[in-house]
Amino acid sequence: MKVTIFANSNEKSKKVAHELHTKLVTAGFEIDDFTPDLVFSVGGDGTLLSAFHHYSDMVDQVRFVGVHTGHLGFYTDWRDYEIDQLVSGLKEDNGQSVTYPLLSVEITYADTGETDHYLALNESTLKKLGSTMVADVYIQDELFERFRGDGLCVSTPTGSTAYNKSVGGAVIHPRLDALQMAEIASINNRVFRTLGSPVIVAPYETITIKPQQQSHFIFTADQMDTQPRPIQQIRYSIANRRIAFAQHRHNRFWQRVGSSFIGLDEQ
Repeated sequence: MKVTIFANSNEKSKKVAHELHTKLVTAGFEIDDFTPDLVFSVGGDGTLLSAFHHYSDMVDQVRFVGVHTGHLGFYTDWRDYEIDQLVSGLKEDNGQSVTYPLLSVEITYADTGETDHYLALNESTLKKLGSTMVADVYIQDELFERFRGDGLCVSTPTGSTAYNKSVGGAVIHPRLDALQMAEIASINNRVFRTLGSPVIVAPYETITIKPQQQSHFIFTADQMDTQPRPIQQIRYSIANRRIAFAQHRHNRFWQRVGSSFIGLDEQ
């Protein structure tokens, strides 16, 4: 099995990555940074996001394993002091994995008509700087509402516990193939109305956002953001590719939610 290690610049993470590298080589695993079968992420959820985007072009061919060196994350299954147990378990690995949906993003720019495509693990947002964003929202190409507010966030189920939750979105189990749209500081009064709650759509449905202003917007996909540009529309859908995690130790989702947000002790 070919493996690689993707770590952040934290001193603790670098130390754990070095230890993991040594023990993987000793156990007979081949280190391959270009065409790995397994990608180890050492750090936190942000490091895993970076690792995902680094290998997104080959996401169908790789599986991920998260080793956290700080607080428990949603993508990091192993602790920094469990390296021996991790490497030992990999010797019995049979290639099984658990997969989660990804977000496909197609953005068309108003100034050039060009279209860019992005893949997101957590979410994508659209915001306007300095004034209220006005945008028509379509679900399956049918007008759903005209939004006014700071912006909109479209997330995957795995991303439902990230920025989506902080703007009032629902927490969704990652095994559900669904998209969620959450409003960011919407305007609701006697004149302007939105639904005012998160919207969860079926896996075959698309969400399209069409800004009604010829001005510059901030677009993000996970940790990546772009320079402000006039946007004609953004179309969101469930991607035809999925992210895979090695299944021999993947923690229960609701246990993670309880531990991270409610303070429940891990069982």
